[in-house]
Amino acid sequence: MNAEALRKLLNVRPFEPVEVELSSGQVFAIKHPETVIVLNNTLVVADPETETVQWTSLVHIVAVRRRQAALPST
Repeated sequence: MNAEALRKLLNVRPFEPVEVELSSGQVFAIKHPETVIVLNNTLVVADPETETVQWTSLVHIVAVRRRQAALPST
């Protein structure tokens, strides 16, 4: 995935949360566009809930998927 394609996906309004899958099999969620920085070759994602930051090279992104909305409880 290149930086421009990823920026375009993250700039969709209203924002739709996505999951990013890496070549290692690791999957992480992007819940808010404000928690992401897309550089030329690097993706930086912060998770305010866990206070973690993940840096990954864009070449390791193998898939970006819209997150499934949770089903309403009955």
